[in-house]
Amino acid sequence: MKKSLLDLNCPIGTTINVLGGKWKILILFSLSQGTKRFNELRREIPGVTQRMLTNQLRELENDKIISRKIYPEVPPKVEYALTDIGKTLAPVLDALKKWGQCYVRKMADSNTES
Repeated sequence: MKKSLLDLNCPIGTTINVLGGKWKILILFSLSQGTKRFNELRREIPGVTQRMLTNQLRELENDKIISRKIYPEVPPKVEYALTDIGKTLAPVLDALKKWGQCYVRKMADSNTES
């Protein structure tokens, strides 16, 4: 019997389940540049709502990809950072960035050829 790609025992399925979502790759790319506070992430990711950012951060934290550090001060200060396993995504994120740059160039070239 053939395994489904979305099966949690399938590496691609696991990857999609952990990293899937409209905003997660952008969140991870931002955090790959260093620790950020919630509002810094919101500014860097235009279009994401507060609720969606909160949900995506929670999911990434539950999956141990990012960590959340709460400082005991008023007003509360919370910082997000990649965990050790999250940091292993750096080459993947870099490859996605390079692919995106290549894609944009090829699309621009194909539009000038038309």
